Amino acid sequence: MNKAIIQIKDLTISFSGNEILKGVSLDIGEGEYVSIIGPNGAGKTTLIKCIAGIYSDWKGAIQIDDQPYAKLTSRDLARLQSYVPQAEGRTNPLTVEEFVATGRYPHLSAFTSMKQADYQAVDHALELAGLTDLRKRKIATLSGGERQMAFIAAALAQETKILLLDEPSTFLDYRHQANVAGLLKSACRENGITVIAVHHDINTASECSDRIHAIKEGRLAFSGTAEETLNPELLKTIYETDFTTTPSPHRPLPFVSLGGQP
Repeated sequence: MNKAIIQIKDLTISFSGNEILKGVSLDIGEGEYVSIIGPNGAGKTTLIKCIAGIYSDWKGAIQIDDQPYAKLTSRDLARLQSYVPQAEGRTNPLTVEEFVATGRYPHLSAFTSMKQADYQAVDHALELAGLTDLRKRKIATLSGGERQMAFIAAALAQETKILLLDEPSTFLDYRHQANVAGLLKSACRENGITVIAVHHDINTASECSDRIHAIKEGRLAFSGTAEETLNPELLKTIYETDFTTTPSPHRPLPFVSLGGQP
């Protein structure tokens, strides 16, 4: 693993008396693509939201880029990391270009307007996301996949070291799933951004990731490489259902499917 850019120690959080995360400790390497997997209700989204600063009433310790979480202001966090929530049903009245430009807010003060560097960052993010030709379209007129790319583009325009995503491909068709996966891998491999994504699909997670962390019942159940994760017995322990693996002609890792039916 590369030098840790995020260090989490004994992270615990409860809602209405229910403990959701139970002493989670893990390190995330700088410039790596890391996936968080696990059953529904395991605490994956809660973990991402704790790192993002959406949830703050937790116990334990989080350190980001060698800085204790308690010493970071909201603006500090926004300059270090950007967050893309789940894709379901989000829209607004802005154009694509205007919306992506909102990603520049951590770099502006209340009394300054965007400068050349800000416009360049927006243009670059639109280009990376393949949205240059759609820049004048209203977000509300886009397809679900296009809209999700716009949200990721806004996060990229923020120019942070860390990109946090909660199930970035959920509700998208296969083409847009591939587009999102390609954009995130490019951001990580070519631009050195640390990507931390909650993934529902194990095959997507394994194809993208340098490391995978599995959460089960609020605890860290497994940490390892994508290859190590694709073990039917391990996956059965995590998800409590049978899996099988099948060699794939399209990628070096096997394809995972449920039960005994590849």
